[in-house]
Amino acid sequence: MQTYWLKTKTIKGSKPLKSKGDMAILEETVESSDDSDRSCGLYGDDDIDLDDADVMSKTERLVEWNAEVLTHLLQQIVASRGKDVLLNDPYLSQKEATIGTGETVLEEFVPIIQLKRFDAAELSKRHKAASIDIGEEAKTQLRNYLANVASMYQDNPFHNFEHASHVTASVKKLLTRIVNVDDGNGLSTPSDEINLVDMAGHSYGITSDPLTQFSVVFSAIIHDMDHPGVPNARLVKENTRNAQIFKKSVAEQNSVELAWSMLMSEEYGALRACIYHTEDDLRRFRQLVVNTVMATDI
Repeated sequence: MQTYWLKTKTIKGSKPLKSKGDMAILEETVESSDDSDRSCGLYGDDDIDLDDADVMSKTERLVEWNAEVLTHLLQQIVASRGKDVLLNDPYLSQKEATIGTGETVLEEFVPIIQLKRFDAAELSKRHKAASIDIGEEAKTQLRNYLANVASMYQDNPFHNFEHASHVTASVKKLLTRIVNVDDGNGLSTPSDEINLVDMAGHSYGITSDPLTQFSVVFSAIIHDMDHPGVPNARLVKENTRNAQIFKKSVAEQNSVELAWSMLMSEEYGALRACIYHTEDDLRRFRQLVVNTVMATDI
């Protein structure tokens, strides 16, 4: 697969390009360029300056773009907590240590995930996402985490960090098609009004659940971490170390193990606090990541 990166030029007499346009370079490889797509509000407020773009590597620019997408969704997650926006379970760190301690990741896979539904009363208590600042510490940790994720992608022709970013852009686009019945979610343009009901079960609860949206996008970013570049069947035939451990879905299980272990490290505490603040959300997040990444073993 050949990817073409388009470098924009400033036409004489036109206004200088803003960083949103620079970040759209990735968008243009997988998305249509019609006006409706450009109005989805998928770009962050903390864009890098174009003066820095020329000195940044492609990987660094992709890290920034992925960070912007996830930051928007983290704002939605925190906003969805309503009055509990600053409350965290004091025993959550103990519960984190017990998550994912089974024999293999694949054993955690479940055929059906019951998505969380929210009633109108809960939705009405939500803060406006635009008013939420997840804090510089969490933003820095998110960028550092994504940079480490990028570094753990091998230099494969296909299963590389650029591929993961393409998948992320595609997932974001598909989610936009699902959740845009609500104006107040992280994948559409915020407004002053909130649609309080998922229209006729249109989105099976995804519309009102930013944690599910975040989990799916997060899974897209990490789904091929440390991928060796060959199919699982080949890994099993070669009896590699990971194949001996995981047996099936070797590359996918390894990706989840690595990404989760890194996320649970002490240096990402502020980031985790934005993703979940109760044991229920922690377990939902883990299950969504496991199922989503396992589903990429096709």
